[in-house]
Amino acid sequence: MTKPTPNEIGQGYDAFADLLDQLWGENLHHGYWDDPSGGTTLEEATTKLTDKLAGMLSLRAGDQLLDIGCGNGEPAIRMATANDIMVTGISISEKQVERANDRAFKAELDDKVVFEYADAMDLPFPDESFDVVWALESLHHMPDRWHVIRQAARVLRPGGRLAIGDFLLVPGPAGPEADAARVREVGKGVVAVVSLDEYLDHLREAGLEPAATEDVSRYTRPSWAKAAERFEALREQALQHIEAAQFDVTLGRFRAFSEEPSLGYGLLTARKPG
Repeated sequence: MTKPTPNEIGQGYDAFADLLDQLWGENLHHGYWDDPSGGTTLEEATTKLTDKLAGMLSLRAGDQLLDIGCGNGEPAIRMATANDIMVTGISISEKQVERANDRAFKAELDDKVVFEYADAMDLPFPDESFDVVWALESLHHMPDRWHVIRQAARVLRPGGRLAIGDFLLVPGPAGPEADAARVREVGKGVVAVVSLDEYLDHLREAGLEPAATEDVSRYTRPSWAKAAERFEALREQALQHIEAAQFDVTLGRFRAFSEEPSLGYGLLTARKPG
């Protein structure tokens, strides 16, 4: 299956914005569960993942942060509120940008947080514009995630930090090539995964120094099953947006991902020397 183009991804998010709000809540990314059997809600878990990655950065008051793939803006607004930073978020979904700016306005943060329509493959910002670049569960959408990382390195100031949350390949007994092929088959091309070592190599090639990294696969894996439960409960609403066959494919994909041991999740940070 051919990977969707950036425009197609943006149009998809535009078309399913209402459904995604109901499925994932305010944060359009995975959650973090210390105890999957506990009473933590999906909304609480997704917020916890935001806080987990932000905590690996040591954000400082006055930092200027670029949020690549800002979703509905909730992580950016949360970080700006908690850390007194300035945030520019970008998305290729016009509806997400509109919703995110509306959230910032209602939170009375529109003087500190702004969202723009832009393509991460060609960041419209000068060199050394930001102290932090943030990409939480957005790089797997990119036609070339390594190009986006090079773009991130370009717009970072010397001493600036990059934070990434992304799906990872967790190799098993079959070997990385077989495991990666199985993930591609299960996801029909929706999720492309690479190993943590490959990620670190490409960060270095982009001129960045890897810093804190953490494989959080066991804590994020429940997200797939939780999403399947909520998606199935929203069948009636979903069928207003997608055909029944596509609904069943998506639901099946969530369930298959929840049982795929080679589909993991990592949090990574890196620093630009200076």
